[in-house]
Amino acid sequence: MASFVVWSAFDSKTGQTLMIALLLMIGSFYIGTLFDHSSSVSYVSNNPSLSSTGTSTFTNKVSLTYRKTPLLIPDSGMNICPLKFNEIVPCHDQSYIKELLPSLDVSRREELERHCPPLEKRLFCLIPPPKDYKIPIRWPTSRDYVWRSNINHTHLAEVKGGQNWVHEKDQLWWFPGGGTHFKHGASEYIERLGNMTTNETGDLRSAGVVQVLDVGCGVASFSAYLLPLDIQTMSFAPKDGHENQIQFALERGIGAMISAIATKQLPYPSSSFEMVHCSRCRVDFHLNGGLLLKEVNRVLRTNGYFVYSAPPAYRKDKDFPMIWDIVSNITSAMCWKLISRKVQTAIWIKQDDQSCLQRNAEQKLIDICDSVDISKSSWKTPLRSCIDMGSASQKLPPRSDRLSLYSASLSNIGISQDEFLSDAIFWEDQVHRYWQLMNVNDTEIRNVMDMNAYCGGFAVALNSFPVWVMNVVPSSLKNTLSAIYDRGLIGAFHDWCEPFSTYPRTYDLLHADHLFSHYKDRGEGCLLEDIMLEMDRIVRPKGFIIVRDEKHITSRIRDLAPKFLWEVESHVLENREKKKESVLICRKKFWAIV
Repeated sequence: MASFVVWSAFDSKTGQTLMIALLLMIGSFYIGTLFDHSSSVSYVSNNPSLSSTGTSTFTNKVSLTYRKTPLLIPDSGMNICPLKFNEIVPCHDQSYIKELLPSLDVSRREELERHCPPLEKRLFCLIPPPKDYKIPIRWPTSRDYVWRSNINHTHLAEVKGGQNWVHEKDQLWWFPGGGTHFKHGASEYIERLGNMTTNETGDLRSAGVVQVLDVGCGVASFSAYLLPLDIQTMSFAPKDGHENQIQFALERGIGAMISAIATKQLPYPSSSFEMVHCSRCRVDFHLNGGLLLKEVNRVLRTNGYFVYSAPPAYRKDKDFPMIWDIVSNITSAMCWKLISRKVQTAIWIKQDDQSCLQRNAEQKLIDICDSVDISKSSWKTPLRSCIDMGSASQKLPPRSDRLSLYSASLSNIGISQDEFLSDAIFWEDQVHRYWQLMNVNDTEIRNVMDMNAYCGGFAVALNSFPVWVMNVVPSSLKNTLSAIYDRGLIGAFHDWCEPFSTYPRTYDLLHADHLFSHYKDRGEGCLLEDIMLEMDRIVRPKGFIIVRDEKHITSRIRDLAPKFLWEVESHVLENREKKKESVLICRKKFWAIV
């Protein structure tokens, strides 16, 4: 509970050792690609004996602290959680889920979904980095190499090394690009899928694939090797026996999040993906009347593909033939067509055939869904055992042209084309101003989250930068995420009264445009301090947080920032109405417990 002391890493013996290690590693990689040479870590200790003359002292304390009502931040600053909590994902915390198991439907894998603790069980302290944490290796080198000390878990390398998921290489993890069904590399597998979807005449891009949902993605090598085709992938996997797979993916700079397809709809809009991919995804699509396949049908666009690389597609032993028959019957009832089945993979196409759906409904093979309000988000919505007849969908152009596309879904929720165009122009200008204010190289930022994404204009303005953007639409707002997907981008619904489904230290830049003002009257758990704490959890050391909001909100954040160990600069920029608006550029300090 004592105050801790902070000093420059390179003024200590530990810092000298670290510097020697860095010098040894530089010879193996391009100088400047891996390291942020301006970054020096400050070490934090709750041992008073480490104090010495000339060291700067912070008053924050290392103490396990839980959320209390009314909320209170000590005068000494936010407490620091003990080191053992360095990987905490609050809504996927195994210790809390174990308490809930008697009330969960484990036969449907409900334990893999989000289960957020009540307010009094939420941690209310800053999450420390692990021992020997380093600023992440920069993209594109990070696709293949990350620091071992940043995710010091050997389980995946031990059980999946033979399939070339990940290998240990000195101080690094090396990702050769393999997977359970493509141990010789994702590129070869992706080429094969292109041949299967085009009858040997093209690749996945020529097959019309722009956005992919990768179910049970592992370390996301499939997504990484789709990028040269300009195909955007939303990769997800549960926090299960392979619990660090999403952490590896994000450390590599690949878009991913923790999620599971179990009892609730995925947090993505209907008709958002040209392909849903399952490579040994460990999902029992044949159970419960094909309920999970019907969720795949919901998120799949018309004429989109379902890729199923799993034992039932090719094995003739055990129960696999029976499972294949069930899956085949369900897909036929949904009017999907099997277009290819070879080399351990089956591919169906979701046909645009409403007469087929109507006929199968009359024969009681499927149920047709009642109409739903598409302006609402898919957030904590129970799965539906029915098929949406849908309506004539907007024909979408190639991705390069989609970025400027005004989606018909925006008109349905009252956003005009003029408003849409004005938003796009505004963010094109603001992004360049942001980069000037942050004073960073393009390669220093890879993982970006827009926490209140509206129409996706901020992400579109970043299209020429070497970044990917998680566009988050708050679940309490109208569904603009459908339009974001129509623009060829990716994202998810979320409620910022709860922690996001990601690991600590996974984003280089968080952007919050009037997010706090939207939540200002939502009560306990949604307070400004709660959202700031979650921002601190998911942003990387030396990462940026940009906040633009009402003046009284930015003033409060500016006052609190030092207690969160953030540096903060206040600026004034023009808003959409050409009026002056307060903008904060915050940067998380690089500190660690010793």
